[in-house]
Amino acid sequence: MFMRETDRTGLGYDLVLPIDIAMPQILPSVTRLADTVASELERRILEGSLKPGDRLPAERGLALELNVSRPSLREGIQKLVSKGLLTTRHGGGTHVTDRLDAHFVDPWQDMVKGHPLLHRDLLEFRQMLESEAAQLAADRATDVDIRRLDAVHAKLEEVYASEDLVACIDADVTFHQVIAEAAHNVLIGHLTASLMRVIHGHVSGNLAHLHARPQRWEILQSQHRAIWLAVREHKPQEAAQAACEHIEFVRQSIEDTARDEERRLSAMRRAGEFVD
Repeated sequence: MFMRETDRTGLGYDLVLPIDIAMPQILPSVTRLADTVASELERRILEGSLKPGDRLPAERGLALELNVSRPSLREGIQKLVSKGLLTTRHGGGTHVTDRLDAHFVDPWQDMVKGHPLLHRDLLEFRQMLESEAAQLAADRATDVDIRRLDAVHAKLEEVYASEDLVACIDADVTFHQVIAEAAHNVLIGHLTASLMRVIHGHVSGNLAHLHARPQRWEILQSQHRAIWLAVREHKPQEAAQAACEHIEFVRQSIEDTARDEERRLSAMRRAGEFVD
């Protein structure tokens, strides 16, 4: 900076002399540790490594893992509690809520119950979503994803050989969810989880129908095997095709189930039996 000052020699002109005036420094903003904690936990919720209902690890261990103090950890957690992503109960720990899914799931579950024609639309959407998920998973799955997929498919094969339908339903849903997460797209992961919750009753009924028909049960197993192999061998187009064929088979099976049920009721009415 410069300041004009009169020359003292009396020569009649001014000298412009530099005067060093310190300007205030603008310091870069520093992210508070609590914000960093909140951002990291939110990222884990988005990517699905923290799922609805999961309990956060013990405070001491989580603070060490994130390399922050326990007060900073508590403040970060409270930020997510305020956003509705976490809930804390006295003596019950801190859990992940289903806020990201609930606004989608709740109204659609009621709508599906009241409007059976929506079943077809849901299956079309599921076919589109799962074929894209399988294709992306075949392209993007890491070694860790493949090991996880191998494990859930092995579990699926194990329970499909049993008579435990509840275990079959859980393993089936888990298999499709793991593929969705291997696509490494957070929206696909969350939408698949939400959709499975909406159509859970359909999945249960369809598996019960197929389980009573060994030949079709074997077809279902072979379709899961085809999706698994295409993803683990990184064949995107084959994975997408296998997923499409699987959902088409599911759609046809649901239609067959509905038709069989209508025939049963019709026969009972003709026989004058009570129809429940």
